[in-house]
Amino acid sequence: MNEAVRLSVRIVPRASRDVVVGMRSGALFVRVTAAPVDGAANEALLRLLARRLHLGKGAFKILTGKTSKLKVIEVVGLEEVELLRRLVSPLGEPRAVDDLAAASED
Repeated sequence: MNEAVRLSVRIVPRASRDVVVGMRSGALFVRVTAAPVDGAANEALLRLLARRLHLGKGAFKILTGKTSKLKVIEVVGLEEVELLRRLVSPLGEPRAVDDLAAASED
């Protein structure tokens, strides 16, 4: 069984498109088109992460920040290194972890 990985996320709702921007200040920076009303932005975030990481929505749980732009999400099903590779590479394809710094400057 895979251990859970905790991921800090900063979300920007009402964006022009759903996109994982990269890592900034130790948190994953994500933009979603949904408004932060009735959990719509959280749902959009989880859908985006599920697509990007190639996991089912059941692999994610928002631990803290359900009504905040800053959240901590638990992810089950991937090791931390693989999770980071999929998040910062185009189309979720593996990329060297050393590229994290370059991706966070985008």
